[in-house]
Amino acid sequence: MDNLNDIQYTSSMPYNLEAEQSVLGAVLVDSSCLPGVMEYLKPDSFYKSQHSEIFSVMTQMFVSGKEIDYVTVLDEVNKHEVFKDENEAKIYLFQLTQIVPSVSNVENYAKIVKEKSYIRRLIESSSKIIELAKNSDADAAELLEIAEQKIFDIRKGKDTGGLVSISEIVAESYDRFQRLSGDDKQDYIGLSTGFSALDHVITGLNKSDLLLIAARPAMGKSAIALSLASNVALKSHKTVVFFSLEMSNEQLVSRMLSAESSISSQNLKTGELSQKEWINLSHAAQRLTKAPIYFDDTAGITVSQIKAKLRRVKDLGLVIIDYLQLLSSGKRNENRVQEVSEITRSLKIMAKELNVPVITLSQLSRGPESRTDHRPMLADLRESGSIEQDADIVMFLYRDAYYNPDSEEQNVAEVIVAKNRHGSTDTVKLAYQGEYTRFASLESYRNET
Repeated sequence: MDNLNDIQYTSSMPYNLEAEQSVLGAVLVDSSCLPGVMEYLKPDSFYKSQHSEIFSVMTQMFVSGKEIDYVTVLDEVNKHEVFKDENEAKIYLFQLTQIVPSVSNVENYAKIVKEKSYIRRLIESSSKIIELAKNSDADAAELLEIAEQKIFDIRKGKDTGGLVSISEIVAESYDRFQRLSGDDKQDYIGLSTGFSALDHVITGLNKSDLLLIAARPAMGKSAIALSLASNVALKSHKTVVFFSLEMSNEQLVSRMLSAESSISSQNLKTGELSQKEWINLSHAAQRLTKAPIYFDDTAGITVSQIKAKLRRVKDLGLVIIDYLQLLSSGKRNENRVQEVSEITRSLKIMAKELNVPVITLSQLSRGPESRTDHRPMLADLRESGSIEQDADIVMFLYRDAYYNPDSEEQNVAEVIVAKNRHGSTDTVKLAYQGEYTRFASLESYRNET
């Protein structure tokens, strides 16, 4: 290869040769621009295979803390046999340093490379969708789901398949660790539940996690779900989508207003409010109106339908589903345990694909009622199937006052973290204010009283 113009392309796929070369040349000239480039590009973003390999070498060197310049990169590409011989590598890398119009514009070059990469993936995915539609026995709904997922993956900048080297994953992890230690760490750590003691145990609501909150009736499942929704929306300012298969949207918002205004739900139902309560209600309504929370009370909704709706939500931060046993798989299945297993598996896949925490509520079997200690256990998961296996975190709600009227903990609820894929299990105590259908930290509750 004598010069850059000797490159031959036989494919008609869109690309921008000058942009790819300029990105690599800019890094060779000034390695300090590499972190900014890595925000836009991965090795497979490049069209030319040698460009992809050169960029992969650069990212590996960056993670390893090695100096990046013409000489050191030349040594590494020769070790990885990126070119046919050392002389070809020397000429090509040198010419890359000469072609760069301006190092200061490197991020603009990276954006061009990224855009062309997306267009190529769109062409590839479209071809696969057409092929599936022509030769598949799948029904239209299934094909639409596949098509939507492929387009969604491209929009999110995800690879649509293939093997990923550990060097790429380490580079991405290294970048994430740096961000976690930076000033904008709040954008990368798990969302706060609003309960510091619970956050300490489960490290917040982490992206791609499936969290299960299970309890017997009247323990406060919906109340804690609404508390989590309002805490995330009002404090983290992330969009929360709440799917309710049991209660209507109006019932849910009425509960939220009760919790936010500290007006008993009974008074809200009867409309018998004092002047002060009307003022509190007005203020609560103003606060909640500004919260990025969306509700959907479609009965018998399927995971596929939920996913299709969520793909169109901007700045999605949290998904809550109330509750698991009312979800439909969309298929005829006489074995309910198997059907629930398929649903939980689909929910975990959805959490991973959307890269957001998904909380689903679940009923428990009558097991706790027959024991002296009524605290739930993992074995009590109703129609368990693979619920325990698929969930990253399993939490149970227990209120001793419900079973023991003389209990010293009349307004206390236990959140029993029975499974925690990210750490240890523990029990966290929260205040439960039944008249407001609200959960709060014990510290703030005791300060109020």
